[in-house]
Amino acid sequence: MRKNILSLAVMAALSAGLMGCQPASESADNTTPVLQTQQQENILTQPFSGPYQGVPAFDKMQLDDLKPALEQGMQAQLAEIEQIANNPAAPTFDNTIVALEKVGKTLDTVFTYYGIWSSNMSSPEFRAIQKEMSPKLSAFFSSITQNEALFQRVKAVYESDEVKTLRPDQQRLVELVYKGYTRNGATLDEAGKKRYAEINQRLAELHTQFGNNVLADEENYVTYISAEQLAGLPESFVNAAASAAKERGKDGMYAITNTRSSMDPFLTFSDERELREKVWRTYYSRGDNGDQYDNNALIAEILALRDERVGLLGYDNYAQWRLEDRMAKNPQNAMDLMMAVWPAAIARVKEEVADMQALADAEGANIKIEPWDYRYYAEKVRKAKYDLDSDEVKQYLQLDKLREAMFYVAGRLFNFEFTPVAEGSVPVFHPDVKVWEVTDKASGKNVGLWYLDPFARKGKRSGAWATSYRSHNTLDGETNVLASNNSNFVKGPDGQPTLISWDDAETYFHEFGHALHSLSSRVDYPTLNGGVRDYTEFQSQLLERWLLTDEVINQYLVHHETGKPIPAELVAKIKKAATFNEGFKTTEYLASALIDMKLHTLDDPTGVDVDKFERETLAALGMPSELPMRHRTPHFGHAFSGEGYSAGYYGYMWAEVLTSDAAEAFAEAPGGFYDPAVAAKLVEHLFSVRNAVDPADAYRAFRGRDAKVDALMRDRGFPLPNSQ
Repeated sequence: MRKNILSLAVMAALSAGLMGCQPASESADNTTPVLQTQQQENILTQPFSGPYQGVPAFDKMQLDDLKPALEQGMQAQLAEIEQIANNPAAPTFDNTIVALEKVGKTLDTVFTYYGIWSSNMSSPEFRAIQKEMSPKLSAFFSSITQNEALFQRVKAVYESDEVKTLRPDQQRLVELVYKGYTRNGATLDEAGKKRYAEINQRLAELHTQFGNNVLADEENYVTYISAEQLAGLPESFVNAAASAAKERGKDGMYAITNTRSSMDPFLTFSDERELREKVWRTYYSRGDNGDQYDNNALIAEILALRDERVGLLGYDNYAQWRLEDRMAKNPQNAMDLMMAVWPAAIARVKEEVADMQALADAEGANIKIEPWDYRYYAEKVRKAKYDLDSDEVKQYLQLDKLREAMFYVAGRLFNFEFTPVAEGSVPVFHPDVKVWEVTDKASGKNVGLWYLDPFARKGKRSGAWATSYRSHNTLDGETNVLASNNSNFVKGPDGQPTLISWDDAETYFHEFGHALHSLSSRVDYPTLNGGVRDYTEFQSQLLERWLLTDEVINQYLVHHETGKPIPAELVAKIKKAATFNEGFKTTEYLASALIDMKLHTLDDPTGVDVDKFERETLAALGMPSELPMRHRTPHFGHAFSGEGYSAGYYGYMWAEVLTSDAAEAFAEAPGGFYDPAVAAKLVEHLFSVRNAVDPADAYRAFRGRDAKVDALMRDRGFPLPNSQ
């Protein structure tokens, strides 16, 4: 996907997912012919070719080409930057800001492949390249953000009278570019710039190592069990675990991999309490095993360096710097939201634990509910209270059918049609990856492609995410979008459908919301495809609401064996239990968000004992002992494998306030969740504009007012903050 130079700089310097190269010292004049020859030989530097305005050559990517491709991309980009910085003409919007939007196409192409190796196909060989190149790439981007001649041109445009004559989206672009430079050290003196660059280089190393350590623990710690230890586990999980063991050379055994998609159902259904504890401890100890992959020392150094870096810019703490350009604006506003919800969340946990303990006592279990018991007894309580069996629901949640449901929703709301491309016509990086063409149903115009990589495998990072290989812009003619969704579902046995949980189905819809946000873009400039972190989760969270609409339920939730629709009485149970276990869900999330914020607002984080801080802070907050943080600090990749969500994990809840409020707008509409007028406003104001409009203004344009926290509390079944 195309990004402007500054957004690439920030992403590369601050995120482990886009790390790579060293600046070259040669001038543009004596490198261009060499570059042209090298690029012809390296597929990773070539513009996308083939159908659909060109697609990545995933079938031809070779890891040996990566390092030279990164180096070539750096050289080409430096030459482009120098031309802009040394332009003898007076700075203007076109010759400076728009010119910057056009640089880096070669490097951007390389990063598409880099991202696949980093997230979908990691290997020891790739990690060695990543470790070597991360600090070099950070230094390269620092050399651009600290280019004084370039910054002075950007500043001149920002302060010019010309800005007043520009369109609103162009004015926003100028502001974003200028503030991006100033917030990343462009105004520092030479000594400050030098230290700033040094810190970024070291952070690049640490972020990369953190993420690789977590991945190592996920790959290295697999729990194998025998047929005698399968009590309570549903057939679909047993089959998937058998397949996972077979893939790892353990035919006849059953593998519980160290990922959430495997851990969660095991803890929910396994009758083997000692095994539950083992799997739980293995999962929540990732990055915290006191071995070569332990992350505690790395976190302490990351926190100290982040604090020092923002101190150079005059900020009191890292969170203050991070939230300045987000909807929350400052750490206190984010904390106020979280603490408005926290008391109700932990109070609900106490109720949930009391229900579970009573059931365990009635069964004569003679135990105290521990974290490895929570999911197991919650499922029993669910059955007792609501007569709702999660495994029974799972029989109606087929991965392929849910994908069709998402396409249906996209057709109704966005007027998109998804058509599978002929096998082999679009290159993919793994046989599991499938591709669909996206068109506008009214005009038949190609919108782009959607790639799906749904299944877990070795070398693929855990979790679910969305990305784009190309984003919409009109700089050199209108481009289509290459969007991708990636998950870690446990693949069903050959010839059988993959069945997933209700929570996983919501996640599936959530990530598809990110893809729709990208596919809906109508912005002219690459930078405006970026986002404000505590806002960008809103669009994806909102899409989850369509999973429970009657149209989806009646058409796509069908039994994988009989093909019969999910019974109305089972749907009624699902809806009745909608807020069940909300204490657990909210508390485990908020605990991570609060730790994230508190770590990044420390007066002096130097030498912090991370485990001690986590333990003592949670105790002070009144964290229930029966459940852990969703992401314990030593494997909290959102915060420490890069800086995308650092001091920003609260953003999911900030966005959910918007989500709950916007969902009520649909619920109140004559046509409900498929009301065409509300859907049109949704696309126009909340999806298509991306970051071309301030998020607060965009939401007001959609809703007619600011969002209210009351809707969130109603959604979760919590009392309103000011109620008795």
